[in-house]
Amino acid sequence: MKKSILILFVVLSSTISFAQSATKRVKEFNLENKVAIQGYDPVSYFTQKKAVKGKKELTASYEGATYNFSSQANKETFAKNPSGYEPQYGGWCAYAMGAKGEKVEVDPETFKIVNGKLFLFYNAYFNNTLKSWNKDEANLNKKADANWKKIIN
Repeated sequence: MKKSILILFVVLSSTISFAQSATKRVKEFNLENKVAIQGYDPVSYFTQKKAVKGKKELTASYEGATYNFSSQANKETFAKNPSGYEPQYGGWCAYAMGAKGEKVEVDPETFKIVNGKLFLFYNAYFNNTLKSWNKDEANLNKKADANWKKIIN
């Protein structure tokens, strides 16, 4: 009996923890109607080395965020390791997260892959923050990691 109660407690705790995590992610991530990266395919950044718009009929959800894919193969690749394809800092501008700890919109076609991680950047009105990021990447990356932890925790 005690073992059954313990198992039930663990299952309920895990479920509640996941629900809170998903709710927090939906609140803090850069999503439009729960869709991440403005509908771009997260796998294409890694496999094709370019931003490719995903299709609304090819989607997968991961902890509250929905991702669109340009192909069934990319959707299957994502399903094997979803956290490995998510953009850093919830899909907000990496430069702004590092420089000021702010959540700033991005241009999904302005990106960089560093150490197997996807970073997105603001790029509009003659302000390409990827160029600024590249000038002090190590320092900005460290600061952005710390700032994002404060937001998401």
